[in-house]
Amino acid sequence: MGRVQDKVILVSGGAMGMGRTHCELLAREGGQVIVSDMNAELGEQVAAGIRKAGGRAEFVPLDVTDETQWKAVVDGAIARYGRIDVLVNNAGILLMKPVHETTTEEWDRVFNVNVRGCFFGIRAVVPAMQKAGAGSIINISSIYGLIGAPGATAYQSSKGAVRLMAKSCAVDLAPFKIRVNSVHPGVIDTPMTQDMLSQPQFRAAALAMTLTGRPARPEEVSQAVLFLASDESSYVVGAELVVDGGYTTM
Repeated sequence: MGRVQDKVILVSGGAMGMGRTHCELLAREGGQVIVSDMNAELGEQVAAGIRKAGGRAEFVPLDVTDETQWKAVVDGAIARYGRIDVLVNNAGILLMKPVHETTTEEWDRVFNVNVRGCFFGIRAVVPAMQKAGAGSIINISSIYGLIGAPGATAYQSSKGAVRLMAKSCAVDLAPFKIRVNSVHPGVIDTPMTQDMLSQPQFRAAALAMTLTGRPARPEEVSQAVLFLASDESSYVVGAELVVDGGYTTM
């Protein structure tokens, strides 16, 4: 307990799936968690559940594609807590379509959420982290930001961009003692993948590449996020932390 004691942690897309488990674990480890999401009902439930369990959390609404909302969320956090120590850029959407079937509108939507959202988030928190003299930024990418696969061109392209954004920002921000890293989950059992994993053919194909033979629980990815949020990872900068059950080893 206490691995992120008293750190102020902002998590985007914190209302469900991996985002929810990130928030819950970080709160259990002593963090003051700001749960942000477009889904106010579920986001409030996550924050209330954390408080009921003895943790510290609040919910704030956030559309990550809106730069003005990012500013409002960060300004509010600074006003209440004086700083932001950790940003978890978790919000993201999935589109399963090959390139020749993807519309311009679909492409733009995926990039607006997955890439533009990360960019806005990082840019919004940097001044506060510079002032504090340190910080940790964690971009949630995917194994599909590392390797190719059929039928997900927009999603994979966006997650590749999120990966390299973390590396580029790590170089830019290292002089300010702001660490930037990326996490690359494999096949995870979350609401976003539930429909696909319920299809026997898709599940068999996905798990055929996973050496553990099963999808990950969201909590297993959250453990990686906790490590990068904590001071235990003080020498980890610009890294790709892969949590995929061995998927990318073959």
